[in-house]
Amino acid sequence: MKKIMFFDVDGTLIPEDKDHAVPESTLRALELARKAGNLLFVNTGRTPVIVGDNLRQMGFDGFVCGCGTYIEYGGKELFYNKLSKELCREVAEKVREFGACPMFEHRDGVYSDPKSRQIAPVCEIYDNMGESDAVKNCSVDDEHFIFDKFVLSFDEYTQLDKLRAFTDKHFTWIDRGGAFVELVPKNCSKATGIDFLLKYLGIAKEQAYAIGDSMNDLPMFSSVGTSIAMGNGKVLYPYADYVTDDIHADGLYKAMEHFGFFGE
Repeated sequence: MKKIMFFDVDGTLIPEDKDHAVPESTLRALELARKAGNLLFVNTGRTPVIVGDNLRQMGFDGFVCGCGTYIEYGGKELFYNKLSKELCREVAEKVREFGACPMFEHRDGVYSDPKSRQIAPVCEIYDNMGESDAVKNCSVDDEHFIFDKFVLSFDEYTQLDKLRAFTDKHFTWIDRGGAFVELVPKNCSKATGIDFLLKYLGIAKEQAYAIGDSMNDLPMFSSVGTSIAMGNGKVLYPYADYVTDDIHADGLYKAMEHFGFFGE
């Protein structure tokens, strides 16, 4: 019976060290699983513009991007959650007013706020992006500003209670650790992306698997029959059905082999 697997990106498919080199065992696992007739989907917090050619060339059947705000299968868009420009503008103003540092993520680009406070790690993310097409010098002050989801960094000077009182009306907070949070529209998550695809493809939950390494992967675990934590994702150990090895110790390959993704 055909299986379907949903993969986080950072720390699961791609190491979070300096070279970001995908392990050869990971590429081999994906190849063997495809040959065996299984379906493979990326399920990431990255919006489509940040997915990158390296991921698209790995042969996935589709992508759940932006924590469920965008879904594609076989190169065809199936779902896109569009926020109003009015809400996006109001959010940007509140983030600035209450002293946080944002990165607003849209399907086609990433927007910074040069008038907001500059706080790591969001500033470090921009630095790592460099001159990539995703950034394109987009600003919240642009006339066409709009976003799908966003991340924030904050410090002791941020009016966090006031900011959260406002954003909680519209967004789910995901604590990424280190004064860094991810905010996703309440009707979207990595779980809603899986639910949509299982219904669309007619695949039972029992045949669905998810693998990840951080707390923004936790929603996936509720929508699949089998949840897998990478060895480098200790925060997920208590919630996972199975814990595999570290990403650098062929953890993804070993998990897929264990659950029969390579066929007989």
